[in-house]
Amino acid sequence: MKAKDFFSEADQQQIVEAIKRAEKNTSGEIRVHIENYKKKNVLDRAAYWFKKMGMHKTALRNGVLFYLAVDSKQFAILGDVGINQKVGNDFWKEVRDVMVEHFKNGKFSEGLSKGIEMAGEKLKTFFPYQSDDVNELSDDISFN
Repeated sequence: MKAKDFFSEADQQQIVEAIKRAEKNTSGEIRVHIENYKKKNVLDRAAYWFKKMGMHKTALRNGVLFYLAVDSKQFAILGDVGINQKVGNDFWKEVRDVMVEHFKNGKFSEGLSKGIEMAGEKLKTFFPYQSDDVNELSDDISFN
């Protein structure tokens, strides 16, 4: 199965809408990248895509990447320096745990959407929406 086919069109729309809702009240940026990937170090691969997609170039360094490697059934959540300095590792573990519970039940789009929602709430707390805010990164899901 190709990564682009992992989620149905309706599921993809649900995820993009979750990103839009999450970003509505924050200057933070959230991206989702999905690919077929079988190697072991999912964090290194997520970091590669974080950089490749320019997520480290946001003004406040407050980007968050949700990375899914569908072939190896792994995922990672990466926050940039700005958000990581505010929330710490325990928050990301909490998001991961919530997502895993959904994933175990085959509810992948719901789990991803919930993780995005949780990240958006934290971003809103530390990086509230500003009147001059610009959407610095695409809300669309990227695939490889």
